[in-house]
Amino acid sequence: QVQLVESGGGLVQAGGSLRVSCAASGRTASIYAVGWFRQAPGKEREFVANIRWRGDRSDYADSVKGRFTISKDHTNDTVVLQMDSLKPEDTAVYSCAARFGNRLSRTGNEYDYWGQGTQVTVSS
Repeated sequence: QVQLVESGGGLVQAGGSLRVSCAASGRTASIYAVGWFRQAPGKEREFVANIRWRGDRSDYADSVKGRFTISKDHTNDTVVLQMDSLKPEDTAVYSCAARFGNRLSRTGNEYDYWGQGTQVTVSS
């Protein structure tokens, strides 16, 4: 079992920055990758970014590339999503997910464990 706890969401004005974190515990040695996904009201969940647990490879959705940065803090098994130049369309519940297996994935259904989510709201 893996437990994931997100933190750091909040309200920010357009153009601002927020940092959300995903703390993992339990069978973290079995994690291959952690991904961030988001879901806005009335919309489907969408992929944001992912990173290999080793921290050596990552992938981003086109909509956030160049604005968001995903990183792994090896000292405390935490994955951080730094979000800069935020736009109102980035408003959503952001959830992290952990995947076993052997490759990065942009598909939520391929992730094995999920956190509870944290709200990010960007005002115009």
